[in-house]
Amino acid sequence: MRSRRTLVLFLLLGLFRTLHSQPAVAPPKLAVIIVVDQMRADYIDRFQRDWSRGLKRLITDGAWFRNAAYPYLGTVTCPGHATISTGRDAGRQMACTEDPAVTNLGYDGPGQEHNSGYRLKVPTFADVMRTERGAHVVTLSVKTRSAIMLAGHGGDAVTWMSEPLDTWLTSTAFARALVPEVKTFIAANPVDADFGKSWTRLLPASRYRDPDDDQFERPPPGWTQAFPHAFNGTAGKPDASFRVQWDISPFADAYTGRMAAALVETMRLGRHDTTDLLGVSFSATDRAGHKFGPRSQEIQDQLARLDRTIGDLLDRLDAAVGKNQYVVALSADHGVTPIPEQLQRAHLDAGRVNINDIVARIESKLGPALGAGAHVAKLDGRDMNLYFLPGVYQKLVASPALLADVVEAIESVRGVRRVYRAEQLRRSTCADSLHGQRHQTWTLRSSRDTSRHRADAGEDLRPHAPERRRRAADRSAALALAPRSGAVRKVRLARMR
Repeated sequence: MRSRRTLVLFLLLGLFRTLHSQPAVAPPKLAVIIVVDQMRADYIDRFQRDWSRGLKRLITDGAWFRNAAYPYLGTVTCPGHATISTGRDAGRQMACTEDPAVTNLGYDGPGQEHNSGYRLKVPTFADVMRTERGAHVVTLSVKTRSAIMLAGHGGDAVTWMSEPLDTWLTSTAFARALVPEVKTFIAANPVDADFGKSWTRLLPASRYRDPDDDQFERPPPGWTQAFPHAFNGTAGKPDASFRVQWDISPFADAYTGRMAAALVETMRLGRHDTTDLLGVSFSATDRAGHKFGPRSQEIQDQLARLDRTIGDLLDRLDAAVGKNQYVVALSADHGVTPIPEQLQRAHLDAGRVNINDIVARIESKLGPALGAGAHVAKLDGRDMNLYFLPGVYQKLVASPALLADVVEAIESVRGVRRVYRAEQLRRSTCADSLHGQRHQTWTLRSSRDTSRHRADAGEDLRPHAPERRRRAADRSAALALAPRSGAVRKVRLARMR
């Protein structure tokens, strides 16, 4: 730790000398944060020959931080965006967007859900720019948690789509009424206008590295594994299945990019007396990655099209703000593993953890000791936190031998490397490197780590009805499982001119 402090001090001193030896440089008119959801670091090496516009421009004109990594386990969208926007590790953020004290406002439909950055424990870059410099802040994404975590606790226009994907939203945490510029854009550009179109391959067939129709891909209803993918829904009209298809395609990113550019122009970002901020999170790479996997033609094509989308955005920023008058930083919030069955086919050690099998093994240990019936409330497959029904964990703590049996049963499952008790993760002293990574993700005041919904251990799990305030002691999962993985690499590019 001491050497790290020395290095930081040295760099700061070097920076101060540089600042004093160079003439003053005018601050940028606009700072732009771009997040590409689920963009693996190796995508740049694999696919950059396909790019000629926005992503290529960032690589050519910017700085590429090749060794950037998230030093924690449990890398998902919400804490990833919060880490980017705050600079803090996930265990010190409490990234969760549910807030029953606010009301969501719908731009093209009724308001749904209740969301804000209330639970974020630290200010974001946008918060500091807004409160200290008077910056105008605009953030947007198809995903709720992405738009909100980039903004933080306030903003001039914070915009996202509802969970059913049927309306664009903001909330009373950010605006007392709908933002006119956002409303105008959405009214003039309905998502349903993409109904009947198709996602086809952009590149020549010979350019694609992976098969087009792998049997382990899981396309949404109405699609097959192979191109083209038509936006026809399943009922021949713009229904819920159409919106799911649209959401996992480059069309969603293209829409997000056009909205971002339009809001820069209509809200005059970059033309005020201070540096304004634009935050844009493109979600389609994540959506497509979950359905088709990172080794698919869909992902390669998605990124080729995203290159064009970002290129169009930068071109419009050049026109509206001015070349060399804004700065851009691009990062991923997390990566993705290949489809396990594809790795198995290549004779590599891979597989899926069976959540039901873990629960069954736990119950087989608890039944004889505590009586018949269920004892596990929930094992969260996303962040691998385990919750017991009321009173069960207290009985385990009182019976160390039984607790040890439960832990041993869980760790015997292939794919589970280690089990940590909540008490262990609260300690600042880490027993091993994996403990350290898991500790960095753990939030004492958050029951589901840094995921977007709350679920209190020992209580009924009502993810959409969190209470406004609770005692910290009531908010933690009893056990957390660590998978067989390490720190996740992330992409970070920066364009400084």
